Amino acid sequence: MDRGLVLIENTDSHADLLREAREHALGADADLVLLVTLTEDEFEETQEVLDTIGDVEHTSYTEQDAFQGAMNDAEEVAREVFGTDDEVSYDIVPRIASEKERAETVIEVAEEEGADHVFILGRNRSPTGKALFGDLAQYVILNFDGYVTLHTE
Repeated sequence: MDRGLVLIENTDSHADLLREAREHALGADADLVLLVTLTEDEFEETQEVLDTIGDVEHTSYTEQDAFQGAMNDAEEVAREVFGTDDEVSYDIVPRIASEKERAETVIEVAEEEGADHVFILGRNRSPTGKALFGDLAQYVILNFDGYVTLHTE
């Protein structure tokens, strides 16, 4: 059975990307892995905000808390796209990675999960942005040993 990996966030564009991956999965009798990535900065910012709130019962924000939040967001997008009785099965995999490591993370998880197809959202970045942060789509296209579907915003 084929397996596709979808890099997903909780946005309308990512819902469109997931719809595209769903159509492929249905046609290829494949299942999907929904990869949600949090940047280290996002994790640390949330941790700092919660640490400043003194009288909240649960103020320690762990990696597990971050993963659960990311998985809940991914599940929300998946429910929106798949509904409750869809024929496509999927797993949600969370990771924390820096913006620069994100492309490498996509390929690592695709290999770990046995994905032969990756679905990613292309972003328009300035040449300076590409130089500073790299270009996720370009990196994945050049380094992933399988099919890559690029959905542009």
